[in-house]
Amino acid sequence: MRAEQKTASLMAGPYAAFLLVFAVYPIAFALVLVFLQWDLVTAPTFAGADNIRLLVHDGRFWRAVVNTFVFLSIHVPLQIVTALALALTLNRQLVGRSFWRAAFFLPVVISGAVVAILWSQLYATDVGLINRLLLKIGVSPVPWLTDPRTAMPAIAVMVTWKNVGFYVIIYLAGLQYIPRSCQEAIEIEGASAWQRFRYLTLPSLLPQTILVVTLSTINGFQLFIEPYVMTGGGPLRRTYSVVLYLYNNAFAYQKMGYAATIGVALALIIGIVVLAQRRLIGKAEAL
Repeated sequence: MRAEQKTASLMAGPYAAFLLVFAVYPIAFALVLVFLQWDLVTAPTFAGADNIRLLVHDGRFWRAVVNTFVFLSIHVPLQIVTALALALTLNRQLVGRSFWRAAFFLPVVISGAVVAILWSQLYATDVGLINRLLLKIGVSPVPWLTDPRTAMPAIAVMVTWKNVGFYVIIYLAGLQYIPRSCQEAIEIEGASAWQRFRYLTLPSLLPQTILVVTLSTINGFQLFIEPYVMTGGGPLRRTYSVVLYLYNNAFAYQKMGYAATIGVALALIIGIVVLAQRRLIGKAEAL
C-alpha cells in the first residue's frame, strides 16, 4: 500500500506543482496586491483599503460593468439560439456534413486579434462589405463601430460568430444521447416537428444548455481583444469592458494594486452571476 501511495504521489507531483505555480500563487499574489500600491518600478507600499474604496466610487469601473452586462444580454441568448439551430441542422443527413461541421468550428481556433481586424474591415462605414451590401438593397450605411448604440451589439455578433462552433459541438454531443426509441415513440404519437423539439429535444439538452450558458457567460466577462482592437473602448466608452479597464490600469497607468482589485471584483461578479443563472435554470427545470 505504501508503494502504491508513493507511486500516486510521484504521478500527482507534476500536476500539483503546476497548480501551485500557475493557479494558487497568482491568486494569492493578486489578493495581496489588493492592499498594495505598486507601479512595477518602485517597491510596493501598503495602501490598506484605499484600492477598495477607490473601486466603490470609480464611475469608469461601473460603466465598464454595465457595458459588460449589455454585451452579455445580447451575446448569451444569441449564442444559445445560433448554436442550437446549427447543431440541429448539422445533426441531419446533409451532403458534406463533416465539411460544414469543420467549417463552423474553424473560427474558434483562429486568433481573436485576427478575427477582430477582419470584422473591423467588414464593419467599416464607407468601404465595409456589410454596408456595401446594405447600399445595394437601398439601406443607408450604418456606423457599426462609431455609433454608441450599435458598437456593442456589433461586437456581440462578431464574438458569437467566432465562438459558436465550440458550442455547436457541445449541442451535437447532447443530441447523440437522445434515445432513438424516444424519438420514434413521439413520432408514432403524431407529434409535430415543433412538439418533438419542445417536449423531447429541448428538455434533453438542458444539461448542455446549462454548460453553454455558464461558459459563454464566463467568456463574455473576459471580453478584451475585440474592444481593444476594434474600438479601443469607444465610442463614449460604450464598449469599455471590465478586462480592458483592468488592462489599462495595469499597463497604461502602472496601477498594479488597483488592477488586482478590479480583477478580484470581476471574479466575485462572475461567481455571483453564474450561481444566479444556475439557480434560475434549476427552478425552470423543476417546473
